Amino acid sequence: MTDLNSKPEIDAPEGPAPATLEIVDIVEGDGAEAVASSTVNVHYLGVEYDTGDEFDSSWSRGQSINFPLQRLVAGWQQGIPGMRVGGRRKLTIPPELAYGPAGAGHHLSGKTLIFVIDLLGVS
Repeated sequence: MTDLNSKPEIDAPEGPAPATLEIVDIVEGDGAEAVASSTVNVHYLGVEYDTGDEFDSSWSRGQSINFPLQRLVAGWQQGIPGMRVGGRRKLTIPPELAYGPAGAGHHLSGKTLIFVIDLLGVS
């Protein structure tokens, strides 16, 4: 049973990183549905695909975040709509939908990223 009141754990992936966005519902929510124009309230954990190293986590800061979905990386913009409040979803995001190719200026450029996202609210 998945506990949405605690920080998720991400199992080490096996094999090569996917070339396209992968969306996996860990828990399907039954609340309001996120759409492309939503502002989302989420808890999330982000790790690098190749190393499994955590690079960011709202859980570690002790509070969720609110963001207009349209201001987030393309992988979130494509991977969150359709998700319902109360759900937990894993997104595996290739570089072109995250922070771009290696050398694009962000420390995560060129990396495939895995996020586990808990959708707490939409507006």
